[in-house]
Amino acid sequence: MTTIYDVARLAGVSPKTVSRVLNNDAPVKDATRQAVQQAMAELGYVPSLAARALRSQRSGLIGVITGNIAPMPQEVNLRGLPDTFLVQGTQKAANDAGKTLMVADTGGTADGFVQLVRLFQQYRAEGIIYVSEFHQEIELPTLPECCPIVLLNCFDQKHTPAVLPDDAFGQYELVCQILAQGHRRIAYITLPENIIATQLRLQGYRAALAEANIAFDEKLVATGYTDRSNNIQDLWQALDRVLNQPNPPTALCCGNDEMAMRVYGMLRTQGIRVPQAMSVAGYDNHSQIAEALYPELTTAELPYVEMGRKAVKLLLEKQQHQTTPHCVQGETIWRNSVLPRHWGQ
Repeated sequence: MTTIYDVARLAGVSPKTVSRVLNNDAPVKDATRQAVQQAMAELGYVPSLAARALRSQRSGLIGVITGNIAPMPQEVNLRGLPDTFLVQGTQKAANDAGKTLMVADTGGTADGFVQLVRLFQQYRAEGIIYVSEFHQEIELPTLPECCPIVLLNCFDQKHTPAVLPDDAFGQYELVCQILAQGHRRIAYITLPENIIATQLRLQGYRAALAEANIAFDEKLVATGYTDRSNNIQDLWQALDRVLNQPNPPTALCCGNDEMAMRVYGMLRTQGIRVPQAMSVAGYDNHSQIAEALYPELTTAELPYVEMGRKAVKLLLEKQQHQTTPHCVQGETIWRNSVLPRHWGQ
């Protein structure tokens, strides 16, 4: 096995100089650095991260844990934006910081989570990020003294540092922009009432209406999925509820982009054209859905990539004193599914 001494001998420098090049912890002339790097390439030298971690107490590794930490009912199937986008955000931020991610799944159990924490500790991970599949409150299992942990897309009552989407703002901003197009009757078909995202987005929906001096009309709000199984019959009933009234809506917000895709088809079976007769908006900005629909879907961004970036930054800055979650705001992505509504129409 090639050693640092072999590299030094071929490059014509001391082992200490090779170490300086590897760790980038002291000035080295460009010509010397180039000679060392060329020698490493010729010899196929691979530095030992484990040895470097022992010396510096910094491994350059970040552990990312995905999956549930408690058994989940079989009917859970929100089919929102995949949590892989959260991991993509952490990956980009880790690369920028010169760190390497190790990603593993819990297997759906608290024991799996604890085992992974211990495994990452053995690799001297500088921190751990736990990624939740959807915005929820969790309870971490009892852990031994360990490296810093940041929660991503979830929070707990122990004030563990957390990064969350600003769901209330996302729905508020979306409805504000639809109102700016002249719509005054805006319906909202929600995800299950008992999930946190729905509760927050309803707050945003109502806040936008109140700001425009429009009274909240409960007849314009219906639950599209009464549980987390995405039952199509629930969605039909919700759509019938908001459409079949004396003063029907001119725009319709859906709990996520997958729901909006289904609503497109349902409206067309009733002869209602999108967006000419009914404007439709989603939530998530799941581009594989939103950009594939015709017309392309106006939607609120679920800022998963930026959330992942924020989680890594929070971890590396060791902001463990933070007692409230960091909320990341997304943008409204305006496409072609919402048309202006003129006064008097």
